[in-house]
Amino acid sequence: MRLVVLIACLCLSALSAHAKDQIVVGSKAFTESIILGYVLADIALDAGFDASHRPNVGGNRVVFDAALSGDIDLYIDYTGTLTRETLVGQHLESDAEIPAALARFGLGLGPRLGFNNTYVLAMRRDAYPEITKTSDLKDHPDLRFGFSNEFMDRADGWPALRRVYDLPQTDVRGMEHELSYRAVASGAVDVMVAYSTDANIARFDLRLLEDDRNLFPQYDAVVVYRLDLEDRFPGFVDHLNVLTETINDEQMRDLNATVTLERKSEQQAAAAFVSQRLNLNSADIAQSGFWARLAENTLNHMVLVGISLSAAIILAIPLGLLAFRKPRLRQFVLGGVGILQTIPSLALFVFMIPLVGIGGPPAIIALFLYSLLPIVRNTFSGLMDIPQPLRESAEALGLPGGVILRRIELPLAARSILSGIKTAAVINVGTATLGALIGAGGYGQPILTGIRLADTGLILEGAIPAALLALATQGLFELLERAVVPKGLRLPRANAGA
Repeated sequence: MRLVVLIACLCLSALSAHAKDQIVVGSKAFTESIILGYVLADIALDAGFDASHRPNVGGNRVVFDAALSGDIDLYIDYTGTLTRETLVGQHLESDAEIPAALARFGLGLGPRLGFNNTYVLAMRRDAYPEITKTSDLKDHPDLRFGFSNEFMDRADGWPALRRVYDLPQTDVRGMEHELSYRAVASGAVDVMVAYSTDANIARFDLRLLEDDRNLFPQYDAVVVYRLDLEDRFPGFVDHLNVLTETINDEQMRDLNATVTLERKSEQQAAAAFVSQRLNLNSADIAQSGFWARLAENTLNHMVLVGISLSAAIILAIPLGLLAFRKPRLRQFVLGGVGILQTIPSLALFVFMIPLVGIGGPPAIIALFLYSLLPIVRNTFSGLMDIPQPLRESAEALGLPGGVILRRIELPLAARSILSGIKTAAVINVGTATLGALIGAGGYGQPILTGIRLADTGLILEGAIPAALLALATQGLFELLERAVVPKGLRLPRANAGA
């Protein structure tokens, strides 16, 4: 446990992007939030403050927790989300109570941007034309629903929808929000949930169902910020008022379409809005080329894998040796690392956020924990496979235990140990892509962006290098095996037992 804490501290100091003298904007993992995140960063830069933007931080709860912990200073949220989901435990009766509720957490409510991005149910225009309002769904129990994963569990999501409209459907699937559009278009599901300002509604020619029982409240876009910003950066919070009532629903759809349909970046969409609508100086956006993005993602990915794997090797080999030497502790050690392996990776990433924040630190700690099992088990197995007469002969010669370990046991077990390290490394390379879901970067970043924008090229920009890195890692450890493992131990035992 001490080693885990040490790793967390090192990660926080080395990889955390949040500097006390810089305003850090965060955004949720969807196009609209990312655009508006860059708008907030541009406003800060125009006002003379140093600012940065961390896109794709995660879902609603992850971003809120990041603001609470100070990993980010402000982000765009929605009044309906705050009252029905984030602050549901505060039992708010109206939007007017939001500022006081946020203040209890050290947060403030900034200006309203002017548009309402509410939930709407959507279907293909040519399917079930008799269904025009949400209450009509009750008469079609065989309909297949495909909702975003977040909507499936939100207090204002599927549980409330099913209760208010008394829906009988049982084929209800959670999926990545952007994939649900393609699922509806292909006929894989019949009904999805969309955001009313989403440009994909027109792109896929979807029919919107009337919320005839007024389930969904107003989701007015607002700025949520840390109250300590007023002290750390005097005047900045007042400068945010330049955003007040500047974007209506149609204008937000147009901004989203700039990215989704016109294939411009979120930075470009934000820069155009800031300069044309707000008459401010936008940041000088220099679009990174493919090779620059690849180099940055490769570096980030290798940092995640390298730190986590190195720490795992340092701890796992002694744990494997402990399991071998101490039979009473064997099941505790092997069972413990086995249990860690059963925790879903995304859940483990999120569990770490309250402890070490967002970005690289929680991803590295999660990858470190996942690397333990193959190394511990292979170390233990390699030591167990050493013939007992060899140990007895060494002891009979009077060799100390440390010499037996260094000169006999570890060399004989080296092949098995390296095999475990190689397995852990390859698993880490693949699992590290999920770190992008909590803002850790790496090859997962273009994959997530590609999924969000339905851009196969971006998906491959992350997937292919990740596969190549896994192959290169495997090859590297095979070369290392040749250098470390004695030649005689590398030869196949063709005549074993002859």
